[in-house]
Amino acid sequence: MMDLLALADFNLVALHGGFGRAARATGRSKATLSRRVSEMEGSLQLRLFERGAHKLRLTQEGMALYERTRTLLTELDETVNSIASGAARPSGRLRISAPLLFCQLAMGKLAAEFAAKYPDVQLEVTTEDRPVDMVDEGYDLVIRVNPDTDENLYGRKFLRDRLVVVASPDLIRPSANQAVPAVIRGSSQQTSAWDLNTAGRKERLAVNPVLHLSSMIMVRDAVRAGAGAGLLPVSLVSQDLDAGRLLCWGDVEGPEIALWALYPSRRLLNARVSAFLEFLKEVFPSGGPEELAAYVGA
Repeated sequence: MMDLLALADFNLVALHGGFGRAARATGRSKATLSRRVSEMEGSLQLRLFERGAHKLRLTQEGMALYERTRTLLTELDETVNSIASGAARPSGRLRISAPLLFCQLAMGKLAAEFAAKYPDVQLEVTTEDRPVDMVDEGYDLVIRVNPDTDENLYGRKFLRDRLVVVASPDLIRPSANQAVPAVIRGSSQQTSAWDLNTAGRKERLAVNPVLHLSSMIMVRDAVRAGAGAGLLPVSLVSQDLDAGRLLCWGDVEGPEIALWALYPSRRLLNARVSAFLEFLKEVFPSGGPEELAAYVGA
């Protein structure tokens, strides 16, 4: 019969990538971790790690064992903790990956409010615009904009947004067939025109990129300063529009922008992820862009 303690120690070493790292992260003895893993290898008659001079690497068999047991151990631990406490009170570490703009706008405030509501959860948020591998990189939940379909993930859409073309009141809107100076996000994006819907009327606005900037925040600030018109989400410019610092030239034709909370397709969703999903639903009950703008500006 498999020794669950040894299996748990094996998972710790695999997760942290070494005996020393696992010992420092958990407070466990390095010698104990090494002994338990060695005994486990002996009982299975399999080498689970390749031990180099400076690096520890899972063997093919070790990787297979790790991938199949870590979720089971997590669920077992949560079940035992839930029964012991008499309630499914969320506790432990919750790792979240979220895109840069959402982090800049709202994640700090969301994290503070969530931490106050669930003090037993250690929330860790990483800013990532790239696709991450939730399992390999150890994330419990990721927030993404219009994510591709992934059969290994479940998800909930919790916010919607839309793009608008905005400009400073001092920037004169060009007449037909004239290009407007434009502030573009990204260095390699080739943009010659924006398709707009203005009060039910469709038009194509020719653009002449004068600035290429890497973040939406920089684009907004440059547009505010009068450098050119910009293509920005309503949630980011709503306050500027209300205050008259920017004018809306029209909505951009295109698909809806949607923010999704994604999590692994586990049989049992852990209490920490469930709590965060419900928290998002409480904060953004309708999920519209004005709701996000109001939350950011409150």
